[in-house]
Amino acid sequence: MQIPYGEGELDIDLSAYDVTVAEPPGGEAVDVPAAAEAALDDPHGPALETLASPDNEVAVVVTDVTRDTPDDVLLAELLDRLPVPRENVSVTLGLGLHRPMTDEEIRDGLGENADLAVNHDPDSVVQVGELDRVNGEGTVPVEVNRIVDDADLVVATGMVEPHQYAGFSGGAKTVVIGAGSESMIRYTHGPEMLGEPGVRLGRVDDNPFREALDKAGDLAGPDFCVNVTQGPSGILGVSAGRPRDVVHELASVGLDALSVDMAGEYDAAITGVPAPKDANLYQASRAATYLCLGPHNPVREGGRVVVPARIPEGAGEGTGEQRFYERFKNASSAEALYDEMREGYEPGAQRAFVVARALRRNPVHITNCDRPDVVRECLMTPHETVTEALTPGDRVLVVPDSLHTLVTAP
Repeated sequence: MQIPYGEGELDIDLSAYDVTVAEPPGGEAVDVPAAAEAALDDPHGPALETLASPDNEVAVVVTDVTRDTPDDVLLAELLDRLPVPRENVSVTLGLGLHRPMTDEEIRDGLGENADLAVNHDPDSVVQVGELDRVNGEGTVPVEVNRIVDDADLVVATGMVEPHQYAGFSGGAKTVVIGAGSESMIRYTHGPEMLGEPGVRLGRVDDNPFREALDKAGDLAGPDFCVNVTQGPSGILGVSAGRPRDVVHELASVGLDALSVDMAGEYDAAITGVPAPKDANLYQASRAATYLCLGPHNPVREGGRVVVPARIPEGAGEGTGEQRFYERFKNASSAEALYDEMREGYEPGAQRAFVVARALRRNPVHITNCDRPDVVRECLMTPHETVTEALTPGDRVLVVPDSLHTLVTAP
């Protein structure tokens, strides 16, 4: 059997196991330039061309290297539609608390328009308003990149894909998180928010996390977005216009394409994580938590979740990734770490909270990795091969693309 591994695939002999493969419908890939053009021709709400004047300054916020968004295509289409000179357009890379993108990554991601882009600095923000906290006790500031705040029109790209907290990502998230401040990330990713029952993978409606993003987006932008959704076959759809409507349209496409019912309990699950999410443990750990903390966990209590991932960057190089790493390095157990972090934590460390929550029920094994030392420090178990993490005769569920599969109960 072949499992995604980096830019290629990993061959695994699973003949000694009772294997079931989680294969969602997947959907059919679209021609991205043609689909983007069609979406911009028929947007949710006013056309992009009507939202700006020739003398306006326009800020475009795009996704960073941790998202597989075809930003080069989407940005080119947006620039063709905007009725402003190219020199009036700025492009901000929506990093959140991830590491800055390299010049090479920017060129690869944006192509001929790479010269317009700058990395977001979460310390260079201005407040544009406030949100009421989900518990009703006080407010949280909504802050955004200074370049974005100075613009007359804010536009964003985005990937509407399953998201552990927002249900599906995309929409206003590219701006309010990607080009926002540490305070917004601290609030939306803190235990107060993540403890809300509606905050869950695959759920958009009645999700307090998603609602907070949308309300912050009313204050900070975007005014208009063009987003995509994807599955194992590639990009499945493109939508443009009002952020809320774009997310709902593409989340519906994603749910139809990515949901698969799984009955029974399994001794282990092998969860594939393709590039770019395999670059570091912070990102690759999503393969485990999307299964363990998704709509339905089909692995028995104590059963193993196996993630083949190279993780060449170790835990990760950004502020959030390093906070994740430090939390684990100083933890005696997943249970102790989870209990400690329920009292609060710094922005970026939320992935440690979520992984610890999953580890309390299911041990996670990272295989075929470059940094087994980091895996051990993060209370997970490294192996050279996938089969080393299994026991002959195991009932094994294989989820080839765990980030684009929503396992549901029949």
